[in-house]
Amino acid sequence: MAKRALITGITGQDGSYLAEFLLGKNYEVHGIIRRASTFNTGRLDPIYEDPHASRKRLFLHYGDLSDASSLSRLIAKIQPEEVYNLAAQSHVRVSFDAPEYTSDITATGCVRLLEAIRETGIKPRFYQASSSEMFGKVQEVPQRETTSFYPRSPYGCAKVFAHWITVNYRESYGLHASNGILFNHESPRRGETFVTRKITRALAHIQAGLQKKLYLGNLDAKRDWGFAKEYVEAMWLMVQQPEPDDYVIATGETHSVREFLEVAFAHVQLDWQKYVEIDPRYYRPAEVDLLIGDYAKAKAKLGWEPKTKFVDLAKLMVDADIELLRKHRHGEIKMAG
Repeated sequence: MAKRALITGITGQDGSYLAEFLLGKNYEVHGIIRRASTFNTGRLDPIYEDPHASRKRLFLHYGDLSDASSLSRLIAKIQPEEVYNLAAQSHVRVSFDAPEYTSDITATGCVRLLEAIRETGIKPRFYQASSSEMFGKVQEVPQRETTSFYPRSPYGCAKVFAHWITVNYRESYGLHASNGILFNHESPRRGETFVTRKITRALAHIQAGLQKKLYLGNLDAKRDWGFAKEYVEAMWLMVQQPEPDDYVIATGETHSVREFLEVAFAHVQLDWQKYVEIDPRYYRPAEVDLLIGDYAKAKAKLGWEPKTKFVDLAKLMVDADIELLRKHRHGEIKMAG
C-alpha cells in the first residue's frame, strides 16, 4: 500500500516540488486547492505532462484553510499518514496591506488544520512550514533553532503563532508535529512578485527588448537563498524521524539583492545599473536586514545539506525565464493572466 500524504498549498512553489518528490517515492498524494475564478495549477503541469509521471496517484480536492469544516471533511476522507501545511498568504510586503487576511490564513489556518487532525482521531505526521521571517530583527547571527524570534511583519507574526501552536499540539496531544524553519528558497517556480523571480523575469523581457526598466526596493537587504527543490526533501526527512522536532533549513551564506542583480545580469552580459531603478513603494514599513541560517542540526540529524550554490541558482532561474519567454513568444504555451 502506498503511503498517503496531504499537502496544503500544493499549487505553490514548494507544494509542486514536494508533490513531485513524494510521487517519486511512490506516495499517493492529495492536495487542497481553493476554488477560484481562475485555475492556478500551472506549477503542477510537469506532473501531468510527463508521460512517465505518476499523475494517477495525484488527487486534488477543493478546500480552504479559512474553512474548518472542509478541512475536517478532507482529513476524515483521505486519512493521510503525513500532512504538510505549506499554504499561507506568504508575501511579506502584501501582509502589511492585508494583515487580517494574512493572520487568518497563515496563523489561524494552521490551528484549523491541527484541530481537524485532532478531532478525526487519526495521527498523521505533521509538517508546518515555518519561516526565517520569524527571526526578523535578528537577535543572533547566524540564526539557529534556539534563536529568539522578533518578527517584523504581519506575515512573520502569523508564522510565529503557527510555529508555537504546532509545538503546543505536539506537547499537548502527542502529535508527531515538526516545524521546518526554512530560509529563503527560490526556483523557476517562485512567484513573480518575489524579488528573485521578479528580477529574472524582468531580465528575460529586457534582453528580448520588451521591457526597459525594473523597479525594486531595498537592494541592501541580505538573505540566505537556497534552491526550493532541495528544501522539500528536508521537509520529508523531518517527518520520517522517530521523534518530531524543529529544524533550520538554510545554506549558511548570505547575499544581498544587489548581488543577485549582479550575477543575474552578468549572466546575459548586461549591466544591471542601466536598467534598475529604486521605487520607495517597494520598501517595507519595517525591514529585515540580515538573515543567515545555521543548518548544523539538520545536517547532523537529518543528513541534509544544500547543494546548489547562490550563483548557480541565479543563473538557472535566468535561463528558465528566458526559455519560458521564448516559448510564450512562439506560442508553445499560453501567456498567464
